[in-house]
Order: sequence, then structure tokens, then C-alpha cells
Amino acid sequence: MRLTALAAVSLLAVAAAGCTNETLDSFDKVDVDLRTVSSKTGYQLSSSVVSKLAAMNIDRSSPMMLRILKEEGRLEIWKADRSNRYQLVRSYKICAWSGKLGPKTKEGDRQAPEGFYPLSRANLNPNSSYYLAINTGFPNTYDRANKASGTNLMIHGACSSSGCYSMTDEQMLEIFAFARDAFDGGQKAIQLEAFPFRMTAENMARHRDNPNIGFWKMLKVGWDHFEITKRPPEVNVCEGKYVFNQQADKPFSPGGACPAMTTPAALETALANYNKTYAAAYAKALSKYEGTVWVEPSEAQRKAIVADQRKGRELAYAPTGTSLDAGKLMTEREIEAQKRKAEEAEKRRLEAEERAKQAVEQAKIEAEQKKIKEAEDLAADVAAEKAQKAAQGKGALPVPEENPGVTVVEKKEKKPFWKLWTKDSDESAAVPAVTATQDTAEKPLGEGRQARKEARTAEVGAEVEKPADTAGAVPVPEENPAVEVVEQTPKKPFWKFWQK
Repeated sequence: MRLTALAAVSLLAVAAAGCTNETLDSFDKVDVDLRTVSSKTGYQLSSSVVSKLAAMNIDRSSPMMLRILKEEGRLEIWKADRSNRYQLVRSYKICAWSGKLGPKTKEGDRQAPEGFYPLSRANLNPNSSYYLAINTGFPNTYDRANKASGTNLMIHGACSSSGCYSMTDEQMLEIFAFARDAFDGGQKAIQLEAFPFRMTAENMARHRDNPNIGFWKMLKVGWDHFEITKRPPEVNVCEGKYVFNQQADKPFSPGGACPAMTTPAALETALANYNKTYAAAYAKALSKYEGTVWVEPSEAQRKAIVADQRKGRELAYAPTGTSLDAGKLMTEREIEAQKRKAEEAEKRRLEAEERAKQAVEQAKIEAEQKKIKEAEDLAADVAAEKAQKAAQGKGALPVPEENPGVTVVEKKEKKPFWKLWTKDSDESAAVPAVTATQDTAEKPLGEGRQARKEARTAEVGAEVEKPADTAGAVPVPEENPAVEVVEQTPKKPFWKFWQK
């Protein structure tokens, strides 16, 4: 169904163009070998082209007009014959144009201009980085009145576009020569007419749902004037709109109110008949396209259908294909189904993104928990190792034990010389009061000791008779029979010899 619709649309577009196969085929081919061209700006049209012009009653230096048809991807050259009516003399296949159908409104939107642009000799650029170029003059009076912005919008070679209309270098060489000859012949301004498609009833009905249809209806008036007169229309701008072939007593102000205008009588009559025929054709086309919508392809979709043309060429070579080949006619039901499918795909995409986000967050949480667990395990291992060492007595400070193989010798301090005649009281104190040896334990007790023993025995007996609430009393050490206690009487100093 889609192929049938596309074929029908393509055939209708060709039929509406009023062009023969010879026009589209032989006039599309440029038989030029760039290696033999010594001067790009001095290149002369081939003898076959000059002969073709002569057969059409057209002089080589006669005025010309450029017309661009985006959807078909065509650039046409029209030249004035000797009766001052313009005839189509060349139809080139545009190698690349960017964006989609519709006017350029701002810098960077990748849209190629649509509208009416006057070109002077100054618009020719022989030193372009893209072989040769002709500046479109965007923004023109209409664009500026509607706050459109953009710079350096060209028709140039190299087959690469970013808002321009790009041709092959061979095509550009011939287009440049046509323009140069027209200026040499005395033409002051070449009119460039850039349309989204041929403004036929069929195409206008097919694109009736496009957001740019109001702008295109305005351009169609200029298209109609050319189709009737076969001469480029006189273009003015007022109230931010194009007006064509209008006579006025006051000058036109692009942003101001339009003055009182009139259309030449002959043109008005011709337009009335033309519009009557058009209205009937449009009504027929509406019934044909009822319940359908033309889906305009993106630039990427157009490029996809001509991707094989890039093989074996430089990366900068980027043909874009035509909208007629890449677009499609769809029913409202198909569009609704496609819309639901797109919405479901978008929903799945958002859900997938949310799941991915949650997975990342969960991974972070698990990583933090793993770090905490590893730290806790490490602390537990260290504590267990310490406990094990403590149980084994490892790691504690060593307690010094007596070494039986070492004799401790006490070294006495020497007395000063002035104390040589005295006995050191410390010596008597240094004598142990208790000597615990096995030998002394076996000796008989002296009389003094026997008396003290009896006294202690009496004291112990008295203690036994005391009440039992002596829990806090300090224990009295008992006499060790194995220890002999020797009491020494301290000696008097020599200066107290007179004392008893």
C-alpha cells in the first residue's frame, strides 16, 4: 500500500511539473571534467548547452531565474527567451540539503531557506571553501521583518550541507557560469525562488496538515504569478507578508501596514481563471487524501536511502536523498497506532532508565554494606587474635623471676675520712634482725627469748578470750620456730661514754 501511494505521489509530482523525460534526464547531466578546467570563474558553457539555448530562442547572456524544489531535491535554471518569457533550461538534482520542509527561522536550526531572494553579482563567491558558491541573501526583507536569523546560507559545491543547498562541483561550475553570463548581459538581480515542493493542488492537499501550510499558501501566490506570466514576480513585503505584482501609491513598509494595492487587470483576470481551475483540482485531491496524512521524513531518514552513494567517496560527501522517496502517506488509524507504539517505546525507555538508576543506587548501597561488613570482620579477627594471645600469655609484660645462678652483692658506700673514728649507725641497722636459717632453728632458745615467748603466749590466750567481732582486726603474725630473732642493743656514741 505504501509503495503504491508513493508511486502515485511521485507520478503526480512529475506530471504537475510539465517536464519531459528529456528535461529531467539530459538537462540533469553535466558533462564536465574538472581536471581540464583551468579557471573556475572563467569556465564557458559547453557547446551542447549553447546549442540547446539557441534552439529554444534563448541567448547565452539573457536574464535567468533560479528555482529550488526541496521535496523533489531539484534546482532549476530558467532563462528568458527573446519574447521575455522564461523557459526551463536546466534541472539539476540537488546533492544535499539539510533539515526538513519549512522555512529557516533561526541560526543553527539546520533549515535551508524558503522564500524569494534577489541575488546580485556580489552574491557570487568565487573563493568559497566549497569549490564555488552563490549566497542566497538570507535573511531577506521578509525574514528580517519576522525576526529570522542566520548567516552564510549558500548554494555551493562539495555535496555537504548544514542549512545550505549543496551541489556537486561539476554542477556548481555550470550554475556559476550561467549566473556570470546573465550579469554580463546586464541583469541587475537574479531571483531565487525556494519552495518546499511544486505548489500544485495535489501537493497542497497532501501537505494540508503541515504546520507550515499558512506560510506555503503565501508563497503559492508568487508561484501562481510565475506560472501565469512565465516571468519572475515583483516582490514586496508589508505587514510581515509577501505581496506580489502589486501596484501602490505609497512605498511598502516590511513591518508596517500595507498601502492600498491593486493588481494589473490582465493579471487579475488570468488569476481568476487559474484559481477556478485550481479550486476544482484541490477539492478532488482532498477527497483522494481524505483520512490520510503525509508523514514528512527527517534528514536522517533521507540520508539512509542514499547511503550507498557515499561509498568510495570522502567523508564530507553527504547526499541526503529526497523527501518523496523517504516520506510516506499514512491513514489516521496507522498514525494513531504508530503514536501508541512510540509512546509505549518511550515508556519502556523511561522504565529501563529508572531500573538502571535503581540498580546503580542498590549497587552503591551494597558496596557500602560490604565495606562495613569487612571492617567489622577485621575488627572481630583482631579481637579474637588478641584474646587468644592473652590466653596463651603472649603479649603480656614479662615478670622478672629470681635467677639462682646470680648472686646479689650489696656494695657498701665508703665513709668520709672525718667519720673514720665513728661507727656507722647504718651498719647496725643493716644487720638483719631476723635470720631465717635451718641451723639457728635447731639451737636452744636463750633466756630472753624464752621470756618473750611466755609473754606472747599469755597475750595470745588473752586474745582468745575477746569477743568474736574482730573481723576487721589486723592478724598477728605467729612466731616462726624456724626463725631466730636476735635483739641488738644500740651502742652509745663515744661522746656519751659518761652516761649509763
